[in-house]
Amino acid sequence: MRTFVTGLLLLVAAGCKAKESAPPAPTPPDTLTTAAVPTDTAAHGKATESAVAPEVNPPGDISDTQAFVKYTSPSGGYELDVPEGWARTENGTDVIFVNKFDGVKVAVATAAAAPTTASVRANEAKRIQSQGHAVTITSVSEINFPVGKAVVVRYTSNSDPNSVTNKMVRLENESYIYFHNGKEATLALWAPQGADNVDQWNRMSKSFRWR
Repeated sequence: MRTFVTGLLLLVAAGCKAKESAPPAPTPPDTLTTAAVPTDTAAHGKATESAVAPEVNPPGDISDTQAFVKYTSPSGGYELDVPEGWARTENGTDVIFVNKFDGVKVAVATAAAAPTTASVRANEAKRIQSQGHAVTITSVSEINFPVGKAVVVRYTSNSDPNSVTNKMVRLENESYIYFHNGKEATLALWAPQGADNVDQWNRMSKSFRWR
């Protein structure tokens, strides 16, 4: 009997020792902490930032009911139709009209000869690229107007950053270059890319007259 009890005690002790030395059970998958698995933000920086959706209907369309008025520059010696109510800034012979991201600008300079597509590619187009933001020239061509021949440069560019939001938008641009008696006038028109201003831009560019 004593031998049986002693053996039983030895078996119990051996079992307790084996239980103490066994490794802990693995943690169930649903209790893993987030520190054990890197999140998208930790692994990829800005991966959680939402992508900005492209503007399906970009701002900048000049309304078909927009009224136009005749603007005359006595010092610049020209006139043209411009949208009524747009903010105007004059600087000598030059003038700018703006409305949100839309704009009209006329700049006058001296010139020795009438522009050609070749001269505009070599001079005015390069100046546009150097002074603008991410400019892409799409075409340079001659066009006949009531005032005579002109050269038009069509291109896209980034706008200047908004002074408050720092936002920039992609613009469509057309610059018309007119010549008369040693003077060159550049009529620049711009609006957000995708805006439909074909008729309004045609009206302004065709209305330009030397005085």
